[in-house]
Amino acid sequence: MATTLKGITIERPAALAGYRIIDAHSHVSYYGHSIHDAVRNMDALGIERAWLLTWEGPEREFVAGAERVLSPNLVGMPFDDVVRAVDFYPDRFVPAWAVDPRRPDAIDRLRAAVDTVGVRVYGELKLRLMYDDLDMLAMFRACGELGLPVIFHLEIELPNPGGEQVGGGPRPYWYGGDFDVVERFVAKCPDTTFIGHAPGFWRHLSGDADRREMYPRGPLVPGGRLEPLLDRFPNLWCDLSAPSALTALSRDPAHAREFIMRRQDRVLFGRDFWDDAHLHFLASLDLPHDVLVKVLSGNALRLVPLD
Repeated sequence: MATTLKGITIERPAALAGYRIIDAHSHVSYYGHSIHDAVRNMDALGIERAWLLTWEGPEREFVAGAERVLSPNLVGMPFDDVVRAVDFYPDRFVPAWAVDPRRPDAIDRLRAAVDTVGVRVYGELKLRLMYDDLDMLAMFRACGELGLPVIFHLEIELPNPGGEQVGGGPRPYWYGGDFDVVERFVAKCPDTTFIGHAPGFWRHLSGDADRREMYPRGPLVPGGRLEPLLDRFPNLWCDLSAPSALTALSRDPAHAREFIMRRQDRVLFGRDFWDDAHLHFLASLDLPHDVLVKVLSGNALRLVPLD
C-alpha cells in the first residue's frame, strides 16, 4: 500500500516482499527530514537498517543554497546528527563518518569514533580535494586497517550544473577530481574497500562521459571506463544510490541487468533520498532471487556484519 510521508508517496514493490533490505546510503537533516521522519520512511518501505552518512568539510566548499537541503547549521551533514540518530534508534542505523583528512588529528578522531560510537563506514567523502592527496591516502589506509569501507562522491567539473550557478561565483563545480584519480587511489590502497558514487563515477558506465551535463541520458555508448576498472580492482564496489546511478543504469535496462549480474558481489542498494525509485527499478529487472539478496542486503552485510 502506498504511503505519503513529507509529501513523497512511496510503496514497496510487491516483487520485493520478504527481502531483507539495507540502505547503504542515507542521511538525516536532509531535505527537511528529521531522524524520526527517516525511520518512518524506512518502515514504509520495509528497510531494516540504513548506513547513516555525513558530509563534512569547510563551509567554503558548500555551494550557495545548501541551507535549503542540508542541516540548518549550514555545515553540511554533521557527525553529531549521526550520533544523535544512533542514540535514538541503535537498531536501525549504522553510523558513518567521513572525517575531513585535512584536520591534523583526523585519523585519531576517526579511531576514537570507531571505539566509542561504533562507526563502521567512512562516508560520505565529498570534498574539493584530489582524492589521491597524501593526507587522503593516509586516511584511506587507516580505513583499511580499521575495516571501514569508503563511500566516495566523485563529481565532474561543471561550470553550471542543473542550469543554476553554483558556489556563489564563477569557479568550477567539482568534488574529488576526474575519473583518473579513482584508478590512482584504488591502486595505492589495495587493502581498503572503495564504493563509488555520484555523477563523476556513474557517467563512465558509458563511453560518452565527456558530455558536459551532470546526468547524461540516451542510449549507452560502447567504451565506458567503469567496467574495465572494476575488472582490474576487486576492492572497487558500486553504490546504486542517487539519480547518478539510476539515470546511468536506466539508459539501457537490459544492460543494467547484465551489469548487476556480472557485478552482483560488488553492488550495494542505496537511495540517498526518500523515494522508492531505486527499489522499483531493481524489481523491474527480474533479477534472480540470490542476486537480489546480495544487492539488497547481502553485500552490505559482508562489509558491515550486523548479526
